[in-house]
Amino acid sequence: MSSENPETRIRILDAALALLEGGQGSGVRMADIAKQTGISRQAVYLHFSTRAELLIATTLYVDEIKGVEDRLTPSRTALSGPARLDAYIEAWGNYIPEIYGIAKALLAMKDTDEAAAAAWDSRMQAVREGCAAAITALKDDSRLSAGLPVDQATDLLWTMLSVRNWEQLTVDCGWSQKKYIAATKRLARRAFVMEGAAE
Repeated sequence: MSSENPETRIRILDAALALLEGGQGSGVRMADIAKQTGISRQAVYLHFSTRAELLIATTLYVDEIKGVEDRLTPSRTALSGPARLDAYIEAWGNYIPEIYGIAKALLAMKDTDEAAAAAWDSRMQAVREGCAAAITALKDDSRLSAGLPVDQATDLLWTMLSVRNWEQLTVDCGWSQKKYIAATKRLARRAFVMEGAAE
């Protein structure tokens, strides 16, 4: 990024976020952002050299304004593997509804839009890292289910916590958020925590 004007950068990120959440989908182009903010397209490029960079920065901006680091503190400071697993499911599972608008837009775009795919993949890798940390905590406590390798357990947890699964259960099946969190925690405990392991 060659420009360091934080005020203009925030305006650009706010515009990108509004367009994504507004269901603009593939219409979120650099020209659309420029029009929304009332600045030139060249000025947008001074802050974000590519559309992929802008979309990735927008997802990180959402995390920042919604305080994702604070939300993850209970998981990161948990005193046992099972407690970390529960706390991570609560943190991410309760975050999904707040970022559903932008997630839905990126999911709709990603198969035909490389920039959207890059933004989505970047954020989902961060979620996978959180899943890996929870599974590793179980392994370190000798509480990970026998015969379940860390990488496979991570893949399974990551899949369980996908936005699509949340969407199907809460939107399509009508589950409450409370029911979704409770059921996901129970399922994860059964899948990943060794039976009879003490807290």
